[in-house]
Amino acid sequence: MNIRDLEYLVALSEHRHFRKAAEACFVSQPTLSGQIRKLETELGVSLLERTSRKVLFTDVGLSLVTQARKVLHEVKVLAEMASQQGESMAGPLHVGFIPTVGPYLLPLIIPALKAAFPQLELYLHEAQTQVLVQQLEEGKLDCIILAAVKESEHFKELSLYHEPMVLAVPEGHPWADRNELPMQELNGHTLLMLGDGHCLRDQAMGFCFAAGAKEDGSFKATSLETLRNMVAAGSGITLLPKLATPHTAKRDGVCYLKACDPEPSRLITLAYRPGSPLKGRYEQLAEQIRRSISLHLDS
Repeated sequence: MNIRDLEYLVALSEHRHFRKAAEACFVSQPTLSGQIRKLETELGVSLLERTSRKVLFTDVGLSLVTQARKVLHEVKVLAEMASQQGESMAGPLHVGFIPTVGPYLLPLIIPALKAAFPQLELYLHEAQTQVLVQQLEEGKLDCIILAAVKESEHFKELSLYHEPMVLAVPEGHPWADRNELPMQELNGHTLLMLGDGHCLRDQAMGFCFAAGAKEDGSFKATSLETLRNMVAAGSGITLLPKLATPHTAKRDGVCYLKACDPEPSRLITLAYRPGSPLKGRYEQLAEQIRRSISLHLDS
């Protein structure tokens, strides 16, 4: 038995398909299948039900998958501890981002990160909050950058910045020439929102409902860019995070107003697993992001 065998077992449990699991592990299907059989022989148990066309695990197999995940997690911690013997900001680092942060934050911070930490190998992964949290728990990601939500509370979190939300309205809208809008004026109005799974949706809806506004139930956007285009087309109004808006008050058929009294905002954090020996690395990364982003939010 070796660590690679456990990786094959976990991959098969995730994909429930020999070919897909083999591709995820960058080996041939016969290699993965043979190693699973070898593992069964060494352990003296059946991990899979061979009579089904589907990949079905036995009860013992499911228990061993759970234990294999724990072993792989500890192996990753061991590797992290060893990496501290070298330069702390060198080597690979897998960072996850939510879709409403990554495309707008990364262009602002990547040049500064490359200049500050030239030996750091960044691997960037975009997914919704629920997926990122799971991947961080499983050790597939080193840290994640997301809006602070209940699902991330059990991780260690470093605050990066508070990001205001900006009201976006079409050109020609009665509010288009205003610089700011008190939230209470949204009372009775309908706003366009992101679809389920986006944490920004829940956060924006909280502010809107408190102001007496409601959601447009006929449409749910898959991305912020879809929301922006819907506004430009005159289909409604919405709240967008500030980093996703241009520096000008009007652009491409959309007018951007500061929302106030209260100003809606969200806290963006960097989260990592408690007890990680790479705490110092994450703290340096967070500090550099804070420096890079402060000027953009103040402008």
